[in-house]
Amino acid sequence: MTQTTTPRNVNKEHKQSFTTLDKIAVYITKKVSTMWCAIAFAILAFLSLPRALEEGMASTATWATQTFLQLVLISVIMVGQNLQRRHSKLRAEADYETNLEAKKDIEILMQRLESIENEKLDKILEVLEEKQR
Repeated sequence: MTQTTTPRNVNKEHKQSFTTLDKIAVYITKKVSTMWCAIAFAILAFLSLPRALEEGMASTATWATQTFLQLVLISVIMVGQNLQRRHSKLRAEADYETNLEAKKDIEILMQRLESIENEKLDKILEVLEEKQR
């Protein structure tokens, strides 16, 4: 029988490879990439809006691009990316489970094929032995 290997769970391997700094970065990213953080950043940005409006159009444009978009929009984009990442992770885990099941099925089929081959070989040997007698 041929030797088989178990499919790797790369999600698990990846997570186990994290250093302490990697874990800190992931923790901070998880906290910043929430809608609650985006709302907090929006409130913080809107606190500075009246002053930007008082200072004129250039200051308001700067507020919109540097303060609001950078604080709020980036957090919202990160939330969307996290949702997409979770979906990808679920698909990868489902693929991994499917691969494990397919591996088991292939192993069963290989065992059956080997037993059929052995039975046929035994019958061929019997026929040859009978012809030699």
